[in-house]
Amino acid sequence: MFLTKHFFRVSIVLLKFNLASRTFLSKAANSGSTIFALSSGQGKCGVAVVRISGSNARAALEKMTNISKLEPRKAYLRNIKNPETGEVIDQGLCLWFPRPHSFTGEDSVEFQVHGGVAILSALMTALSKIKFRPAVPGEFTRRAFFNNKLDLTEIEGLADLIHAETEQQRKQALIQAHGNLSTFYSSWREILLRCLAYIEAYIDFGEEDNIQSDVFQQCNVDLEYLASKIEKHLADGRKGEILRSGIRTVIIGEPNVGKSSLLNCLVQRNAAIVTSIPGTTRDVVELTANVAGYPILLADTAGLHKFSNDIVEMEGIRRARDQAIKADFIVLVVNAEEYAKEQKSFDQYLINYIRTLELEDLLLVNGQLSSNCMIVVNKIDLLANDVKESLKAHNSVGISCTNEEGFQDLLGSMREYFEKICGNPSAENPTISQERHRNHVRDCHECLLKYFDMISRENYDIVLAAQEIRKAAREIGKITGYVSTEEILDTIFQNFCIGK
Repeated sequence: MFLTKHFFRVSIVLLKFNLASRTFLSKAANSGSTIFALSSGQGKCGVAVVRISGSNARAALEKMTNISKLEPRKAYLRNIKNPETGEVIDQGLCLWFPRPHSFTGEDSVEFQVHGGVAILSALMTALSKIKFRPAVPGEFTRRAFFNNKLDLTEIEGLADLIHAETEQQRKQALIQAHGNLSTFYSSWREILLRCLAYIEAYIDFGEEDNIQSDVFQQCNVDLEYLASKIEKHLADGRKGEILRSGIRTVIIGEPNVGKSSLLNCLVQRNAAIVTSIPGTTRDVVELTANVAGYPILLADTAGLHKFSNDIVEMEGIRRARDQAIKADFIVLVVNAEEYAKEQKSFDQYLINYIRTLELEDLLLVNGQLSSNCMIVVNKIDLLANDVKESLKAHNSVGISCTNEEGFQDLLGSMREYFEKICGNPSAENPTISQERHRNHVRDCHECLLKYFDMISRENYDIVLAAQEIRKAAREIGKITGYVSTEEILDTIFQNFCIGK
């Protein structure tokens, strides 16, 4: 008897959640309108793709081509004509994707034509005459979401994939676009809903069916395990978010050690002014770069020292320190000539150098160099070979910006640092890549902590405690789109280009 009631209860709980969470989809951008847009890049090109989606998409093929019998996903080479005058616009490939097996889940058509401006203008005009309307940015993807072809994490991954500029960004975005992050969070939501179903069954049928308390205890074990997984997931050092937005990297050091020269070498152009006069760089020079497959936001800064009376230079030094405090990664540049003059070990020279720059609070942890700081010794072309070799034993990289000696070692070392900072994206362990995700995961974790706090008290109300589990499941649902609002959707889709 209990099993029947229990499974009925589980089914009701799951059904209520899924129906409630998808109710907002009934508005479904599927208002009956058929939309079209250029889905390939703007400007002249060899081939342009025009995408059409909606209930009347097939009419584009019927009125603009002489295709008599359509086969799904088969390319037809045909003359594409103006539906009113019969004049040929261009000869191109025509493809038909019947619902639900299309990107949007609706009937879809693609015209692949030559990418001339006049051709595209004529084709767009012809589609307007069939009473289709131009798509707004992100509308194709929005319809795919409403038709359950993609969830929000997959859509965000798709947007990141389009905007990816480096290899590691591409990898992370592709993992998310393929649904790995969605699967990861959905498994958490299933645990929460299952435990909620058990607890509500315990509440409703426990006394009359003499349900043992071990049902409740097992739920608590599962929820404690989930809470620990969530806590570990949050303690990731923001790896995925840093990779997505770029590693904030700052180059610091004394005046005239070669900071600007190093920046120019890394970005492969003369972006910063370089002279032999100390204090040439007064302000922060910021650039983006792709280093070893990782995106970096690279900042060159004014030389640090304590003896300036120049107001402009002092402001530049203050800004340099601020940049170093906010940075994800610090490159500390040392002058090889100055080190060679000292009769000290490199380690001792480095500690004195950091103290001279007044950066010990930032760069030294218990007397050891911070894990996010890399030592670059510039001007090694002026050193003897035995001194060059000795530097390799001190966890530093020797380079010469004059002849680019040591730059392969520099890039290899930077890649190792960047991999520690950003991690290595994998399908098995997807990372948080959006601040939106982190906020919902954090709120979910807080709900679970509230639940455990409530049930630890004497004479607690299990009904109120169960509500915290319901709220936790709702927070996870907001990540994937099982629970959403128009504000969330507008934020996600506003950065999509027209035609996607």
